[in-house]
Amino acid sequence: MIVERDVLVVGGGPAGLTAALRLAQAGLTVTVLDEQAELGGQYYRRPAPEVAALWGDHRPEGRRLVERVRAAGVECRTGHLVWGVADDGRTLLAADPAGRPVRLRGRHLLLATGAYERAIPFPGWQLPGVTTPGFAQHLAAADHTPIGDRVVLAGSGPFLLPVACTLLALGVRVAGIAEAGTPYRAGLRALGAVRHPARLRELAGYGARLARARVPIWQGTVVLRADGGDRVSAVTLAATARPAVPVRTVEVDALCVGYGFRPQTDLVRLLGCAVRADAATGDAVPVTDPAGRTSREDVHVAGEAAGIGGVHLATARGRAAADDILARLTGRPAPRPARRIRRLARFAALTEALYPSPADLLATLLPALPEHTMACRCEAVTAGEVRAVAAGPAAGDLNATKAWTRAGMGPCQGRACGFAVAGLVREAAPAPAAATPVFPARTPVRPVEIATLLDLAAEDAGTDGPA
Repeated sequence: MIVERDVLVVGGGPAGLTAALRLAQAGLTVTVLDEQAELGGQYYRRPAPEVAALWGDHRPEGRRLVERVRAAGVECRTGHLVWGVADDGRTLLAADPAGRPVRLRGRHLLLATGAYERAIPFPGWQLPGVTTPGFAQHLAAADHTPIGDRVVLAGSGPFLLPVACTLLALGVRVAGIAEAGTPYRAGLRALGAVRHPARLRELAGYGARLARARVPIWQGTVVLRADGGDRVSAVTLAATARPAVPVRTVEVDALCVGYGFRPQTDLVRLLGCAVRADAATGDAVPVTDPAGRTSREDVHVAGEAAGIGGVHLATARGRAAADDILARLTGRPAPRPARRIRRLARFAALTEALYPSPADLLATLLPALPEHTMACRCEAVTAGEVRAVAAGPAAGDLNATKAWTRAGMGPCQGRACGFAVAGLVREAAPAPAAATPVFPARTPVRPVEIATLLDLAAEDAGTDGPA
């Protein structure tokens, strides 16, 4: 049985919910699919009822948005993992919370699948207590649980600042922030920020909070290695320009390292929508117009999946995509994408200019990465193994390197290691080759139970599936 709707929205974050609300209020049948147990995405992630009763809702506007979406008649299928696309290129394959197969088809698809954090390996990143800033933020904001007692935040990007402030509010001692770039030094590039007073006030608030807590920000600094036994106990830092030379060691019981975010484009690529390789980020980014239209007439992309820009831009993109879909399905004229999108996009571009590009950081840090470093944690593949295969039998081919080493074949399917593995392959290639930014999208795009696949096959064959 195939569930038919006017619009299927994949992703229940700010962009997907905003679009679903607008579409349902216009009278369309809309289903939102999200693999989490509650709607809201990462930004509006709902706290557990017990946590909310004790500490309150950290983002009540998210709860109100979810309530409005449900009241508008949107079918909300939480706990539904969308893992593939059927052979017709239109039907989405999903698994419900019990693992049963579900097939859904929409006259139009809106992909608001969000983003995941960008990692660059370093010795010791597999130690307990080493996490991404986003995980620390989730634990602190949604669950009111600190990631540790003494923490260093490292990597690059503005996200490190609010995470540090959230940890401080829980009583965590933030020993320092290691920022790979120098975005907080006065310069001509920073002058563009005066056109965005709301974002400036937000930044100033973070800066004032960190200054009161005497949290140092070490600019032009990266993680050289993490040390420890059962848990991380120390982090050694180096200058970004000389990433193999230690400059200081800090005692910690938790280390949060992340280099911004990468758009989740697996479904976009499975559906055959055009993507481009972004030279600055090393990511595969959907080719869209300002309304989120892709190369397929029946597919739009919104939110962070269309390109990283923050919650305000994600929400505006969701609204613009919904307006364009309404125009296509109802014949009404579509409003031009709002001026707000252009303004927010300019701010996102300014932010990118202030911080070092991920591609440049990768090119700087990988040559200093020791051979024994775990490049792929899921499959325990070292940087040396990836380099040896890429320089030898794989001849600089990313997919061949994956096949030879199993790098990227673990539960995360390359989401954590893919960026770095692709960089290692390019670095070790015997001859210059066309850059491959990511592993190819393949079904299933997420790990799925064998029983789900067997049940699906049984449905196709018209027989009973396994017990």
